[in-house]
Amino acid sequence: MNPFTFVACRDVPAALQLAGEGTRFIAGGTNLIDLMKVRVMRPTRLVDINGLRLDAIERTADGGLRLGALARNAATAWHPLVREHYPLLASAILSGATAQIRNMASNGGNLLQHTRCCYFYDTAAPCNKREPGSGCSAIGGLARQHAILGASEHCIATHPSDMCVALAALGATVHVQSPRGERSIAFADFHRLPGDRPDVDTTLADDELIVALTLPAADEFRAHSVYLKLRERLSYAFALVSVAAALDLDGNTIRAARLALGSVAHKPWRDPAAEALLVGQPATDASFARAADALLQGAVPQGAGEGSNAFKIPLARRAIVRALALATAGTVTNHPEDAP
Repeated sequence: MNPFTFVACRDVPAALQLAGEGTRFIAGGTNLIDLMKVRVMRPTRLVDINGLRLDAIERTADGGLRLGALARNAATAWHPLVREHYPLLASAILSGATAQIRNMASNGGNLLQHTRCCYFYDTAAPCNKREPGSGCSAIGGLARQHAILGASEHCIATHPSDMCVALAALGATVHVQSPRGERSIAFADFHRLPGDRPDVDTTLADDELIVALTLPAADEFRAHSVYLKLRERLSYAFALVSVAAALDLDGNTIRAARLALGSVAHKPWRDPAAEALLVGQPATDASFARAADALLQGAVPQGAGEGSNAFKIPLARRAIVRALALATAGTVTNHPEDAP
């Protein structure tokens, strides 16, 4: 681990004065510290923001919800307002990591986690995300966990978050502050596809701090939602494919739908055009399959030989159909208090 200075701040203006290149804000540190240990990230200064009092979770005037950036993932998943009005989000959070990590990880930090691509973590391997222009070891290599959508010739890494898949489906907004003022970023615009700059994960500037997330009112979806995560083992593991699905039903007819995929691209993958195909249609496997085909349009396998992830395309298609079928039957959660 490289030498660095450490500063603890008690208010947002003081923290923003220290922001900039070489500085990283730290809350839970569940990803940042790991990356520092293996020298993938080498900040010269860490700014502890845990004293900024940005952990409130409260209703908004329009019936939505405001999630403080420093609220811990566990506190968010267990919060009565989240459980009642956004069970999809609570389930997604509880699908991620371990209880110990969820107790430490912050909402803002969850958005900023880096890919778990094994080549990104291996400083001996070429990686355009870690060192632009060095090459991508995953292309033509071991790529079981890698992207099938939105990849480029420079990077095929995936975003690892479970929480972010639900936030994408729910149409969240990210609120940030900098010395220049405040701005709001639609969740769909927050994370980037790799293009020719895979080292840039988000549209967040170096001097910006995430202060909150807001969710629009979504009570029409709370009775028919599910977060489905497919992984190689049930214990602490990242997804091969995950699906956040929510439906608004009138009998067996779909009035509205939300659908997002995780672990298939450099960012949570959502296409409103695929959701629109479900509107006015019966809640049947045939309708779900059409939406799945639309959402996966352009999917391309990566890797070579036994390392290929070609299996993720049919796996994702089946997962979408199953998630929508489960949501039709009624909300499915993995919350301990909802267990029979």
